Amino acid sequence: MKLPVTTLENKPAGEIELDEAVFGLPVRKDILARAVNWQLAKRRQGTHKTKGISDVQGTTKKPYKQKGTGSARQGSLRSPQFRGGGIIFGPVVRSHAHDLPKKVRKLALKTALSSKQADGKLVVIDDAKLGKFKTKELAKRLDKLGWASTLVIDGPEVNDQFRRAAANILGLDVLPQQGANVYDILRRDTLVLTRAAVQHLEARLK
Repeated sequence: MKLPVTTLENKPAGEIELDEAVFGLPVRKDILARAVNWQLAKRRQGTHKTKGISDVQGTTKKPYKQKGTGSARQGSLRSPQFRGGGIIFGPVVRSHAHDLPKKVRKLALKTALSSKQADGKLVVIDDAKLGKFKTKELAKRLDKLGWASTLVIDGPEVNDQFRRAAANILGLDVLPQQGANVYDILRRDTLVLTRAAVQHLEARLK
């Protein structure tokens, strides 16, 4: 499939041929959901913790004798049925990360790219370079292009001036091609790829 190429000045810069195997796949929401859950699970700190019986400060003495009191038998005041007692089966410090097959991750990334192309929210630009790293200048250009919530993916290296200009613009993310991921692609409304990003992504995902 062919897609028109534009510039940051909103001028035409020819066309580019997109590989159907990367940008023309059917959208599978189940694959996208698995990839997003896998990414977000890795981000979780897992530092939640409650005190069990062994963690609660208190005596180890039996509260009262086993029989003859008319009350239920008890072995510790740190048991969960008492005020200030421990929590049974509470959360503990752990990792929430889980495995996802490499083939599924690769398919999910191709599906995310294909979904943006199918929705008409994939834009290819000639390059992401600025003569001056002025945030005000870049913000004006983005406003003219109508890019409010945008992810820009460049080649192996992001132009330093462009990265510095984009740093303080709300709703604009900039990544090198090796950092392209499903979650960041889906969370932004418009996906912008440079020619170099298209070439590297196609070579990586074929």
